[in-house]
Amino acid sequence: MRIIQISDTHVSRRKPHFADNWPPLAAWIAAQSCDLVIHTGDVTVDGAGIDDDLRYAAKLMRSLGVRFHAVPGNHDVGDAGHPRQPVTDGRLARWRTYFGLDRWFEDVEGYRLVGLDAMLLGSGGREEAAQAAWLDGVMAGAGGRQTAWFLHRPLFLDSPDEADTGYWSVKPQPRARLIELVRRHSVTLVASGHLHKAYQTVRDRTRYVWAPASSFLVGPEIQPDMPGEKRLGAVLYEVHGAALEASIVDVPGLSAYWIDDVIDEVYPRPPADNPANG
Repeated sequence: MRIIQISDTHVSRRKPHFADNWPPLAAWIAAQSCDLVIHTGDVTVDGAGIDDDLRYAAKLMRSLGVRFHAVPGNHDVGDAGHPRQPVTDGRLARWRTYFGLDRWFEDVEGYRLVGLDAMLLGSGGREEAAQAAWLDGVMAGAGGRQTAWFLHRPLFLDSPDEADTGYWSVKPQPRARLIELVRRHSVTLVASGHLHKAYQTVRDRTRYVWAPASSFLVGPEIQPDMPGEKRLGAVLYEVHGAALEASIVDVPGLSAYWIDDVIDEVYPRPPADNPANG
């Protein structure tokens, strides 16, 4: 089975700053003759705030003509504890209207693929508890298959026991529970997006893959130093029975936009956050 992971497409009808990168991505996917596309979130520029961003992104995903799964990113449904766009039942409901469930699993060959909603982690709400119980059942019922997880935010940057990295990775408390599950069930792969960087590493026999974005890169004034390459692209997985190979690949035709150049247009800070307003 041939699977493509894409991430952080950041599409929008209202803000087409990175729109030129969708056609080459779609053309490349069509040329791969893949069986499944998995999108690991931030499908939209601002689906958490704008319903049409979700509607438009879902239309583009379906236009690929390939079966797909997706998990939401912070720009799609908000984030746990965010002061302006917290993840809420209403935002989750809108995601589910256009993309289906924000958590899912599928068995392919010798693998169980599992999609998780990383935006719920640390929220302390009913949805987070429901996902935790669901995940316990999904892992227990894998029936001897290898398991691969897909989520938006990476579990960690440098080490599973690192301190809080803020915006960039899962908070230590929810991370500790997930790392315990990874180790107990020998999860083979944990694949994420969010960082707009390309990276692979192996810890305790688990491969961690950061999928590059297809939309834009992030400069050092916005993003702190961390592992990985600043490059655009996708990840190609080949599954043969219980074996899985992962390759981070460049996608021809993608333009290396930098969010730094347009951040005040794409993600303007509200007046209260602007130093010019005291």
